[in-house]
Amino acid sequence: MPDDFLPIQGTDHIEFYVGNAKQSALFYQYAFGYKLIAYAGPETGTKDRASYVLQQGKIRLVLTSSLREDTPIAEHVKKHGDGVKVLALWVEDARSAYTETTMRGAAGVQEPQVLQDKHGEVVVASIQTYGETIHTFVERKNYNGPFLPGFIEKKSPVRTEPIGLKYIDHCVGNVGWGEMNTWVEFYEKVMGFSLLVTFDDKDISTDYTALMSKVVSNGNGYIKFPINEPAEGKKKSQIEEYIDFYNGPGVQHIAIATDDILHTVSELRQRGVEFLHVPGNYYDDLFDRVGKIDEDLEPLKTLNILVDRDDEGYLLQIFTKPIQDRPTVFYEIIQRKGAKSFGKGNFKALFEAIEREQELRGNL
Repeated sequence: MPDDFLPIQGTDHIEFYVGNAKQSALFYQYAFGYKLIAYAGPETGTKDRASYVLQQGKIRLVLTSSLREDTPIAEHVKKHGDGVKVLALWVEDARSAYTETTMRGAAGVQEPQVLQDKHGEVVVASIQTYGETIHTFVERKNYNGPFLPGFIEKKSPVRTEPIGLKYIDHCVGNVGWGEMNTWVEFYEKVMGFSLLVTFDDKDISTDYTALMSKVVSNGNGYIKFPINEPAEGKKKSQIEEYIDFYNGPGVQHIAIATDDILHTVSELRQRGVEFLHVPGNYYDDLFDRVGKIDEDLEPLKTLNILVDRDDEGYLLQIFTKPIQDRPTVFYEIIQRKGAKSFGKGNFKALFEAIEREQELRGNL
């Protein structure tokens, strides 16, 4: 195996640009059980924005709002609505990561920069990926503060209850017609990822709509990025709807791992998070399709959780509806019991569920 020129230790954080970070932070604390751990804003010397850092398990979300109308953050929110700006990758050496990727053709967004405070120093550097999304390399081995220099520790008066969210399983990007292979090649050539799996329009289609998808992964498998593009169908696909409302390519959904999907999804539903609905007949032949599983059928059916099997085991998964008013970003909750795949056996049922929602919005 060739040397991994871009060793990645995991997802460092995901930063959303949002219209109202204070309110979004409360939503994530109350509905998803995240804990507020850090803050940056005017009180900390950051004059143009406010950022709230939330954590659960190994997941860190940063919610950032502009305090002025004429900033890149404000422009991003005006164009895209609430959406992911930064997929930050935790690396051993941010300078090397930047040099290696830009040398191979990545467009640099921010050259390596050292951020310092009393807790130590962090080196960060950023490159461009699809749409206006960026990857920031974060080297934090010489730092022991709450998040990054410029942030202070912050606790919320809200008592939050974690719901078993563990880590980011994968992040999915939507790109335009004919752009999927370009971005797959970008990850292969620029970042040293390898192609894990390909789904074509025969795998991912319904009577009306279709899409294509390829999954790329880094050397140790910690980072997995499926990339979707639309395919020809009788009606408008979910990818086209996303690109119309997001005004370009971007992060479509974030899949979060849990060890107990029944508990996690029960909690989310009780806290008001809405999920796509798959009809009850999906469960009629479930065991014929996936074989023996540890879970009872009734709770899965009640919570509308889907099951799929591959050669290495099975997985349980469910998808939220979009978590903002524009039909763009949503979440997947996934529990893997050996399976390394992405639920190919559920694609048809899922996309029909998405089409029902598109039809209600008048966008099919």
